[in-house]
Amino acid sequence: MTNEHGFLIDLDVKAITAEGEFRGYASIFNNEDLGRDIVVPGAFAKSLARRPAARVKMLREHYSGDPVGIWTNLVEDSKGLRAEGRLILETQRGRETHTLMKAGAIDGLSIGYRTLKDRHDRAKGVRYLEELDLPEISIVTFPMNPRSTVQTVKNHDPERARALVSAINRMTESFR
Repeated sequence: MTNEHGFLIDLDVKAITAEGEFRGYASIFNNEDLGRDIVVPGAFAKSLARRPAARVKMLREHYSGDPVGIWTNLVEDSKGLRAEGRLILETQRGRETHTLMKAGAIDGLSIGYRTLKDRHDRAKGVRYLEELDLPEISIVTFPMNPRSTVQTVKNHDPERARALVSAINRMTESFR
């Protein structure tokens, strides 16, 4: 988006205050993935009621020995399973994951689930996932559903924050 002076404005104020936080969609509803599975709305409802976000493990590439952070919020909305999490930057793997995510080298999210209820459409060759148990969500290089991605990586960089505030103040002054 640009303002009336042609300056590009793309600012998420929260992005300059929190360290290692990010959000995205771990699953997109009614969207066929590469394995010919389609997650339907409500598929995670019972699992999320039994297992809150903090108990769903955040892993790298589905390796159970590689936790990299914690999920702080998991919610089904009209698009899919919206996930918000925080990388543990006090760990080497958390810092590495954060660096790779900021650079755009990895941006996929992938659900690790157990199918509790599904139905097959033999004519279309797809499986509808109606109820899933969700023990983990991984940050991955190649998600099974290419639309399941990290959308925002939040990073606290004090120098960048000061520069941004200064630029905003200068721009605000120029409009007066």
